[in-house]
Amino acid sequence: MTWTVPEHSKSEVDRAGKLLTTEGVYEADLQNALTIINNWRASHSFPLNTFQVSLRTKARRIDDQVLVAQRIKRLSSIELKLSRFPTMKVSQMQDIGGCRAVLKNIAHVRELEQSYRKSSIKHKALRTDDYISAPKASGYRGIHLIYRYFSDRSDSYNGLLIEIQMRSILQHAWATAVETVGTFLKQSLKSSQGHDEWLRFFVVMSSAIALREKSTTVPGTSTTPSEVKAELRKLSTSLDVRRRLQAYGDTLKALEETTTVDGQYFLMALDPQADTVTIRSYRRADLDRAAKDYLTVEKSLDEAAGAEAVLVSVDSIAALKKAYPNYFLDTRAFLAALEQAIK
Repeated sequence: MTWTVPEHSKSEVDRAGKLLTTEGVYEADLQNALTIINNWRASHSFPLNTFQVSLRTKARRIDDQVLVAQRIKRLSSIELKLSRFPTMKVSQMQDIGGCRAVLKNIAHVRELEQSYRKSSIKHKALRTDDYISAPKASGYRGIHLIYRYFSDRSDSYNGLLIEIQMRSILQHAWATAVETVGTFLKQSLKSSQGHDEWLRFFVVMSSAIALREKSTTVPGTSTTPSEVKAELRKLSTSLDVRRRLQAYGDTLKALEETTTVDGQYFLMALDPQADTVTIRSYRRADLDRAAKDYLTVEKSLDEAAGAEAVLVSVDSIAALKKAYPNYFLDTRAFLAALEQAIK
């Protein structure tokens, strides 16, 4: 197959990114900017696939039930990041291409992290963000490894940044529940923006999970289990968390528009207003078409409140639902963890 390669300089990509957050831009200029950014996103597919294959191999040596997925960053997420950080440039974003391993527990996460530290891969390790030892203020926890891609056989993709994420099953359940609730509230809870009580609920719930996993709690929460449980119970009752999260999943109708039985890439579009999620699958040879369809679907959902799309790669539809339960509004794993925390 032919992989997409960067067709524009970094300065052109950054200028295109600037137009996304500029008011009063001519429609023709905006469409051109979107085309440039879409090419930049799609060009991460080859190095991302390289990292994903390596991640899958390393992770399965540690946990044979590991869930591995990869995704290209959503246009809406790129715009939000540019708006939140005015000095940010698209070419500097470390997570345009990202792959993730969800492992059984923190011990497995740490073992996988160490396997990367000890490996002698040719790609340049830039940074490790340890959000388990130092959770984000939002409650997010996990390990992020940032790499700069390098190949001595072809320099087409050299310099592109790829992010590897590692989470435990409980950390993954928390993160996807945040996105599910954020979708329905039409607020970016994952970026600490939105309803204060919901934000506090997820912060406290993160600390409850941290206590269960015997790791660092979130700053601003108690380190005493009984106090965490008491606050979590109060917030859970006030927000009617269990009923609301169950209702989200009960109302969703999944419409699989899968056209291939051996699809390796999946384009998902969630429209919470219509209670639908559409799924299209693509063979690896059709990745260029998938990237173009990705942009088309994002444009079509632009006016739909809470709607979003993402292009990902996993082993199967079943793995897709486990890797991205937020797109199916499935919070069962999170609710089970909540029951454990407050019982």
